[in-house]
Amino acid sequence: MESETNITYITIGGYVDLPKYRYVYFVGIFIVYISILLCNFTVVYLICKHKNLHEPMYIFIAALLVNTVVYSTNIYPKLLSDILSSNLVVPYSGCLLQFFIFYTLACSEFLLLTVMSYDRYVSICEPLQYQTVMKTSRVCLFLGFAWTVPALLMMVPVVLSADMKLCQFTLNSVICNNAMYSLHCQGSTARSVFGATALVLTVLFPVLFIVFTYSRILVISYRSCKEVRRKAAQTCLPHLLVLISFSILCSYDVITARLGSQLSKTVRLLMTMQAFLYHPLFNPLIYGLKMSEISKHLKRLLCRAKVN
Repeated sequence: MESETNITYITIGGYVDLPKYRYVYFVGIFIVYISILLCNFTVVYLICKHKNLHEPMYIFIAALLVNTVVYSTNIYPKLLSDILSSNLVVPYSGCLLQFFIFYTLACSEFLLLTVMSYDRYVSICEPLQYQTVMKTSRVCLFLGFAWTVPALLMMVPVVLSADMKLCQFTLNSVICNNAMYSLHCQGSTARSVFGATALVLTVLFPVLFIVFTYSRILVISYRSCKEVRRKAAQTCLPHLLVLISFSILCSYDVITARLGSQLSKTVRLLMTMQAFLYHPLFNPLIYGLKMSEISKHLKRLLCRAKVN
């Protein structure tokens, strides 16, 4: 639908019994969002504060958690506003912006996990070369690459979608994700080809590279002493858990996009919300509890808070 100012609006239609449970949803989601901010920023604060955590591995963890916070902030404030609103509409341009940020940060997470796996590979398999390879300038280059490349890639489908004619104006999702494509009167071959290319470059290749690096780490660790195996398990296991978790959530997004019309509204809602409910809390909990150096500082911080 269009207003007098020719701004196209779409209706968010992915909620279930929203008027009946409005305030229950709001309180629950608000608590989740505050918990996400608190948990992620606590770990980032510890990494920034303590000099022994000013190493590439922890810098990448901090970057991943900042990525998570921005990813959540792209979703939760709008979600909370929608829950309290009786008119669930959003400008199509605003939907495109949320789509762009959502997938840019999702692809960035895969690339950040990739450079983290490379960091662990060099640390365990080429320890004598670590200081030379993972110098500050290269760490900054990796971080810039992880955020810039997905933004450039995601800009193309957004630009292609901006001028496409809409035949539907109700989005069967609570956020502007791939379900947005169902609004268009017809598909776009160029967008599909570029989307597949972006998927290969930012998801498939990184995952294959991660599998390769961790396979090499596993082989080297198996052939090495117990101390090397302990170090590998301690530093690599959290990364693998986060990768598996995020990969499962991304598969939910693909399934809801491809089978959306065949799924009930409740199933679509539950599968969509998996992508931004537990994973942003999973990251800081895994790194805060499983990374020994971060865990030590976290326990001290909690003890001081308890005393005060």
